[in-house]
Amino acid sequence: MKTFKKTILIDLDGVLNEYKGEFDKDFIPPIKLGAKEFLEKLAIEFDLKLFTTRNKILATKWLIENDIDNLFDDITSNKELAWVYIDDRCINFDGNFDNLTNSINSFKPWYKK
Repeated sequence: MKTFKKTILIDLDGVLNEYKGEFDKDFIPPIKLGAKEFLEKLAIEFDLKLFTTRNKILATKWLIENDIDNLFDDITSNKELAWVYIDDRCINFDGNFDNLTNSINSFKPWYKK
């Protein structure tokens, strides 16, 4: 009997790799220190999907080169049903639109803070 695991969508650029805002469609930056170990622990309890708008073949190659392809169930560019989304460009809605407006206006990705 298969055990049901919740799904987590994890962004590639700025989360799993050393991306810092300079996009090159033909090159994915190196894996971020600690990312592989983080994913290995997470994959024990969750199904993981890579969330990226990059070319799927290039993203697959990057996963294989970094020996983490076995940790992901799929690669998607769509916001699919998931328990949580991990992304460097997200704002968590706390139920208050004024707070949300302030968060939007003051937003900076982690690598620009």
